[in-house]
Amino acid sequence: MRTLIILTLLAVLVVAATCYVSIYSEQPFAFSDPFLNRRRAHDFIQADTRLEAIARERIRERNKAPQERQREICEDYYPCEIYAYRHGYAAAYKHYFGRRRTE
Repeated sequence: MRTLIILTLLAVLVVAATCYVSIYSEQPFAFSDPFLNRRRAHDFIQADTRLEAIARERIRERNKAPQERQREICEDYYPCEIYAYRHGYAAAYKHYFGRRRTE
């Protein structure tokens, strides 16, 4: 008799555990519907941060500082580059290109 009561209680617990209705059991499983709406898709798919870094680098290349542009101009002209080794790029640019005016 005692084992019958224990088995009945275990059976009731198993039935209660498997038949419990929750908000998760009412929603369809992920594999039953292969299509997700846009909001749910963004929950687990992250944007590729490498692409964002590449885009930011391209923007920085377009907007260079004036000193960087002057240095590149000086590096392209060999006498200016030699002068820059001794006196620095700012002085070399001023020496070779500072007298020119672009209008």
